[in-house]
Amino acid sequence: MELRTRPHQRFAYRDRALLVTSPLGLCTGEGAEGFYFHNTRMLSRLTWSIDGQQVTPFAWSDVAHDALLGYAEVPEPQELHEAEAFSEVTGAHLELAAFVGDGLRLRAEIANYTHQERRLVLGLHLAADFSGTAEADSGKPEPTGPVLTTWNAAERRLELRLDSDRLDRAVRVHVLGDLDAGWDDGTLTISLAVPARGRRRIEVAVCPVVDGREHRPGPGSFTVGSTATLVGRRLGEEPPLLEVPDSTVQRTWDTALADLASLPLGIEAGPHALIAGVPLYDQFFGRDTLTTGWQALLALRTPLRDALRVNAALQGDRIDDWRDEEPGAMIHQAGDAPASARGDNPFDRYYGDYATPVDYVAMLGQYYAWTGDRDTALELLPAARRALTWLDRYGDLDRDGLLEYRRRSEKGVRNQGWKDAKNAIVDADGHVRTDPLVTCELQGYWYSALRNIAPVLASAGDRLHARRLLAQAGRLRRRINDRLWLDDEGVYALGLDSGGRPLTPVTSNAGHMLLTGVATPEQGRRVAARLMQPDMFSGWGVRTLSTENPAYNPFSYHLGSVWAVEQGSIAAGFGRYGCWEELHRLARGLFDTAELFTANRIPEALGGLQRDPDHPHPGVYPQANAPQSWSASGTVLMIQALLGIRPFAPARLLLVDPRLPDWLPELNLRRLRVGDAVVDLHVWRHGDRTRWRAQLRTGRLLVRQRPSLRTPQARTARAVESLVSR
Repeated sequence: MELRTRPHQRFAYRDRALLVTSPLGLCTGEGAEGFYFHNTRMLSRLTWSIDGQQVTPFAWSDVAHDALLGYAEVPEPQELHEAEAFSEVTGAHLELAAFVGDGLRLRAEIANYTHQERRLVLGLHLAADFSGTAEADSGKPEPTGPVLTTWNAAERRLELRLDSDRLDRAVRVHVLGDLDAGWDDGTLTISLAVPARGRRRIEVAVCPVVDGREHRPGPGSFTVGSTATLVGRRLGEEPPLLEVPDSTVQRTWDTALADLASLPLGIEAGPHALIAGVPLYDQFFGRDTLTTGWQALLALRTPLRDALRVNAALQGDRIDDWRDEEPGAMIHQAGDAPASARGDNPFDRYYGDYATPVDYVAMLGQYYAWTGDRDTALELLPAARRALTWLDRYGDLDRDGLLEYRRRSEKGVRNQGWKDAKNAIVDADGHVRTDPLVTCELQGYWYSALRNIAPVLASAGDRLHARRLLAQAGRLRRRINDRLWLDDEGVYALGLDSGGRPLTPVTSNAGHMLLTGVATPEQGRRVAARLMQPDMFSGWGVRTLSTENPAYNPFSYHLGSVWAVEQGSIAAGFGRYGCWEELHRLARGLFDTAELFTANRIPEALGGLQRDPDHPHPGVYPQANAPQSWSASGTVLMIQALLGIRPFAPARLLLVDPRLPDWLPELNLRRLRVGDAVVDLHVWRHGDRTRWRAQLRTGRLLVRQRPSLRTPQARTARAVESLVSR
């Protein structure tokens, strides 16, 4: 079985450029097909012809994340079909390649396998509509104005320009080399002769123009290398090497790292911060970049470091209701899609998200715990302080000690927690609830933020503030468990409605409460057991909403689908509470899911259908992105959960508590970095127990086995708690 997300499309992408074709390499203007730059469809049509006959590749595929290659037959002239010597003179083929970078480079190479020269006219059919990615994907591209076409014969350059005083977008198409080129009613024509038994190559540079600046693609080449080479080239660091006997786990890990390395946004403030996903989320999302960077810390450091830097650079500094912005608020998304550039929505710089500020504070602490990079932590600490001030001043609207969100922008995002779909928050009867709303996971993130930032504050010499935040965290934890725990269900409420009443549907949000450590050991075990009941665990993963809720829909965004990013976070929560059986079932589901998909690439969201003989695969959420950065990072966090890894680099300490399932009897993780130390971990099953051995390569690091403080064995680890909390 081999599934493809968006089976009707193929992608090539790099930085802010994206090419979407049909499975046969055509951009006909149907659906989302086209070439995009900065979320704008610069070319809505891009097809080839020879002597007026359309060329359709008989083979077309991605070669790398940023390159596509296909082969097509060259149509023969009609007179050759009628000739007696037809069989002796046929045999020309076309190789078509597309390379995406800071623009698009097209290559057409004609191979003439006959003994006669072949003269032909190569046609490149082009059109532009300058619509946004989301509008094009929906099949309803919004008109942005007339498109003006200019052909410069002397320079062999075509320009398609949007005639609009509100949006400066154009694309210039350069025919490279000394060729006989022309433009005729939507077709760029190139006349050429291909010698007998010879080849001719034609190259075309597609150069987007955004706000007056022309972007030019590179020379274009197929780069093939190891995952480590790709990561090093794009993210500037060497990832650890995972070696496991399970080929599914191995391929899933390798694809996840390769995908992460393919998604840098490439902006100056943080070149290794990652976009959210392809094709719809090719821009900066605050919580997505932070979550991805944090989940991937076992393997990579630079994505979280640069995500923290970009989020700090974009932090809110004013009251702006249109953007839901306040001083200290953290960005939800920043993009330059046409609708935002025209002012139709506020998403060019939009702040309506409560997950980003708490994530920022918590993940700055996690970055420090993994790296011991005091200089970067202190550089970014002022942004964390401003975010903490925002949480206290603006986040708690009714001053009851919990965060509740409320949209102010008429075009903003309605739900501003982890699940941001407009229908995501429902009650037990399946009715959609409107803001202001308290959601449980935001309270857990806040608790985690207060705990995780304390060591950074202590390192800055502000121990008094650190102690105050730890005390605040203790009070918040008690408040959460008093108001949001549903003892009869053994799970946390989704949240509180605008009247302060509990929202009682069973949802995946409760799993985040284990990740953040809010639950008591008993509560944690009950939540884990509840989430793995058939109405929540599909066999592939934990659903976003119980099948017993009237709003359940297996193919909705947040009302029944299964998200890979959540599986990683929930798995880390299961491990934190010593729920090993649940963790192993969840991990098996994730890796079995990966095995269903091409290259073991787990998409943004799966269908929530139950795994049974009638449903051997769950399908996908129809508009799912793949690759999706936090689906890839979820795989990394799953491995971390199985190893029970908890670092504290400033103390040169690495705590482990590995528990391998029977289907994964051995695991080697080489070149793991904690602080400035590099260590190899060898983990294996011996009977029903998991053993491990650490070999230090460089630096100083104390590696010890300790259970998490939330497991039943927590009493034996109180001494470690005092060390980590100082």
